[in-house]
Amino acid sequence: MIDNLPPLREVIATHDLSAKKQLGQNFLLDLNLTHKIARQAGDLTGCDVLEIGPGPGGLTRGLLACGARHVLAIEKDPRALPALEQIAAAYPGRLTIITGDALAIDPMAHLTPPIRVAANLPYNVGTELLIRWLTPRDWPPFWQSLTLMFQKEVAQRITATPGSKAYGRLALLAQWRADARIVMTLPPEAFVPAPKVHSAVVHLTALPQPRFPADAAVLGQITAAGFNQRRKMLRASLKGLHPQIEALLDSVAIPPTARAEEIELEQFCALARALKAAREA
Repeated sequence: MIDNLPPLREVIATHDLSAKKQLGQNFLLDLNLTHKIARQAGDLTGCDVLEIGPGPGGLTRGLLACGARHVLAIEKDPRALPALEQIAAAYPGRLTIITGDALAIDPMAHLTPPIRVAANLPYNVGTELLIRWLTPRDWPPFWQSLTLMFQKEVAQRITATPGSKAYGRLALLAQWRADARIVMTLPPEAFVPAPKVHSAVVHLTALPQPRFPADAAVLGQITAAGFNQRRKMLRASLKGLHPQIEALLDSVAIPPTARAEEIELEQFCALARALKAAREA
């Protein structure tokens, strides 16, 4: 036990919190595991933490037990509110609960820097939320770090390296502006109900500035065109971006016959700079 609150199985039974597939819910009931995940977020003392989809509050309890100054929990399922309110009562003034869709809520009115994000993300919105957090208009972002549970396949896409099947836009997006690593893996049986896939926790630390200079919009266009047609050579997949795309590829030492999955982040950024300059010439 990490606090004096009831075990999570008892909480779920008391409040009739059976997981709903349409909400992407898979509950993690082992408080030792939720506490371990909370520790992966680093030293939470003096930090506000944003949590999405707390469900019955296992990770919420871990974050608070690890010393988070304040946790903002955004939960779409109103059935979870009584369980979360019980946690709020046990940690007076340290837990704020908002009911609603995390994609439609601006959390900043309820958070004070420094801010970390930690969540067992609902499978149906996890990738979209991550992309939003990685692509704000201004950088550095509002968060210092993200500690997020995904399907293992998604976690591997975030941390993938060139030449691997998992390497693509998500890896480039994450690794351009953050350090990303898998810090835990969990089997299906750790969850209720057990999903059909393994899960993994990814920890991302925001860099003060992007790893290599590039215009975010142009880099996005290049990676979208390149990875949407992975099997094509870059001279074909990128031809719609500029009439002299082969010359631009040559200018940054990228073979026009290469495919997107073979190209490193630094080369993509160099191409983004060259393409922007060519368009402005």
